[in-house]
Amino acid sequence: MVINNLTVRFVRRFYNYYFHPDKDLARRLRALLGFTPIHLSLFKLAFFHKSTFTSRDYAIANNERLEFLGDAVLSTIVAEYLFKKYPNSDEGFLTKMRSKIVKRNSLDDIADKMGLDLFLSNYNQTRLSKSMLGNALEALVGSLYIEVGYEKTKKYVIQRILRRYLDIHELESFDDNYKSQLLEWCQKNGRQIDYKVLAKYKSEKRDKFKVAVYVDGRKLGTADDFNKKSAEQLASERAMAALGILIGANGSPVPPMQPQTSGPDEFEDELNEDL
Repeated sequence: MVINNLTVRFVRRFYNYYFHPDKDLARRLRALLGFTPIHLSLFKLAFFHKSTFTSRDYAIANNERLEFLGDAVLSTIVAEYLFKKYPNSDEGFLTKMRSKIVKRNSLDDIADKMGLDLFLSNYNQTRLSKSMLGNALEALVGSLYIEVGYEKTKKYVIQRILRRYLDIHELESFDDNYKSQLLEWCQKNGRQIDYKVLAKYKSEKRDKFKVAVYVDGRKLGTADDFNKKSAEQLASERAMAALGILIGANGSPVPPMQPQTSGPDEFEDELNEDL
């Protein structure tokens, strides 16, 4: 039975790589993952964004369900990785570190470095937004979990994502709470700071907030996000950049920016063993 199962899996991978109608996708996934997936249609679905569909069937024809699964799996993997890496750290430190890794901006940047925009552009007719990258990464992790299970997915995330695209030691001392930093700076310098919700509107069938931050009545940063607190954080980061007080993840000051007046509308390797 074991021999038969291994044979069937080998044949299906061989077919997907050489004869499947989506063999080009299979070959690109092999370069990305290190192996040719058996469930090729599942990985293809990971790159279909819901904005591509207008029919009532969109709920099962896009990557939202895989994104939901991948978000949970990724968060668990990162939590376990941090728990083992920092055996003497308390819950507060671990929570902050996990947040820095799995927050939307981090996932968007990682997905961009991985080249997931090239996969997305093949299957979506809409203009790609940065948030679609992070969503696709989570959906990819969800697909990988279904394909090979938790342990091998964890191996991929740690070796191919965390260690390749993140400087974990740099993140330890990096403070990404920009709202708190800006509030502290304003208090020390006698400045008045205010946050205002400029608009609340629908985007991708969800509520989205446009938030602005004012320092001494001057609008220095705006941002849009599905979560008001996240929008405030991003607007604060842009305001700090405009003020010339933003410090990058590498510890160096970020060059001053002009004040922003409007926000954006935006393996045949170790993994292949036993697969």
